[in-house]
Amino acid sequence: QVQLVETGGGLVQAGGSLRLSCEASGNFLRLNTIGWYRQTPDKKRELVAIISRGDSTFYADSAKGRFFISRDNAENTVSLQMNSLKVEDTAVYFCNSKGLWTTGVYYYMEFWGNGTLVTVSP
Repeated sequence: QVQLVETGGGLVQAGGSLRLSCEASGNFLRLNTIGWYRQTPDKKRELVAIISRGDSTFYADSAKGRFFISRDNAENTVSLQMNSLKVEDTAVYFCNSKGLWTTGVYYYMEFWGNGTLVTVSP
């Protein structure tokens, strides 16, 4: 099991910045791909940015050039620096992990955090 706890959400004006963090804990040695998704009441959950164990990144078009994902494997954390925020970035942001290693064994298991609300005002 992996527990993911997000922090850093809040209210910010358009054009501002926020930094989200997610700390992973549980019975694992290493996590594979981790990242961020977001969801609004009228939309499906959508990918924002993900980062692999080897630090390869992928961003949604809406995030490119404004959001930056990073991870600290020693601390089991992943962060999302969000700059130049827009009203349409308002959503609940969820931390996600896919795949983990225990002692010598890889499991494809997916986990989600409970989410943190980001509200961008005009």
